[in-house]
Amino acid sequence: MRGSEHVELRAFVAVVEHGSFARAAAHLGLSPSALSQTIRALEERLGVRLLNRTTRSVAPSQAGERFLARLRPALSDLDAAVADVRSLRDSPAGLLRINATRIAAIHVIGPLIGPFLDAYPDITLDLVSEDRLIDIVANRFDAGVRLGEMVEKDMIAVRLGGELRLMAVAAPAYLARHGMPATPHDLARHRCINFRWPTDLSLYHWEFEREGRPLEAAVEGPLIVNEPEVACLAALAGVGIAYLFEHQIRAGLDSGRLVHVLADWSPPFPGFHLYYPSRRQMAPPLRAFLDFVAAKQGKGPKN
Repeated sequence: MRGSEHVELRAFVAVVEHGSFARAAAHLGLSPSALSQTIRALEERLGVRLLNRTTRSVAPSQAGERFLARLRPALSDLDAAVADVRSLRDSPAGLLRINATRIAAIHVIGPLIGPFLDAYPDITLDLVSEDRLIDIVANRFDAGVRLGEMVEKDMIAVRLGGELRLMAVAAPAYLARHGMPATPHDLARHRCINFRWPTDLSLYHWEFEREGRPLEAAVEGPLIVNEPEVACLAALAGVGIAYLFEHQIRAGLDSGRLVHVLADWSPPFPGFHLYYPSRRQMAPPLRAFLDFVAAKQGKGPKN
C-alpha cells in the first residue's frame, strides 16, 4: 500500500465516523477542502461514489458501506502491527483514543492528563467528550468512560475515581418560601429544575434510595436544562430544587448558599469506569494508561 493510498483510506473512515467533513478534517489536522479533494481522488481511483453528500450531512453510499465493512478490519490489523512494533521501544508510543462523558472527562480524566503525559511523552491522548453512549469498537476508540451501570457486560471495566453522590439542593431563600421536603414524594409540590438527557431528549427521573429501597421521582418545575452548571446557578438564585453531583454544588454547600435536602435518600454509589473490549493484543498506549490508573488507585482490571 502506497502512502497516499493509506492517507485516502484513513480519510474515508474518518469522514464516515465523524459524519462531517469539517469534524473529520479537524480530527485529521487537514482543511475541509484538502479532505474533500482526498476523498474525491479515492472515489475517482476506485471508480465508484463512496459518500452521499448533502448541504447538511454526509453518509456512505451502498458501495461505501461495503467498502467500509472490509476496510475497518484491515486498518485494525495494520494498527495492531504498528503497535506491536512500537511496543519494542523503551517507552510506549502512539495514539490513545478515549471517549468519555463530559463530567468524566473534566473531573476524572482531566486531573490524570498532566501526570500521565509526563510519564509517557511519546503517547498522544485523543479525548472525546460526549454524553451519548456509543459503540467504542465501531467508532475506533481504545476505551470509554461511563457510569458502571451503563457498561456492556462483554467489556472489561476498571473503576476510575471514587464513589459519586447525587444531591437535591436548594437555596435557603427558596426553602424559607416553600418549605423543606421530607420525602421524594414531597417534590411533587415543589418547583424543581429538570434535566433533559442529550441522548434521547427525555427528562431525567430523579433516583433516590433509602435503606436499600430505590425510588424514582418525575419532577416538574419552571426550568429544564441540559447543562448541569446552569441548574446549579438557577438553584443558587432560588429558582427551585436541583439534583446534581456533589462536586458540582460543593462550593455552594460549603458557603451556605445551598442546602442539602432529602439527605437520607442520597447514598453514594459506584462511580465511573474505564472500559475496553477484551483483546489478546492490547495497544501499548492503552496498556500504559491502565497501568497508570492501577498505580494511582492501587487496583487492577476487573471483569
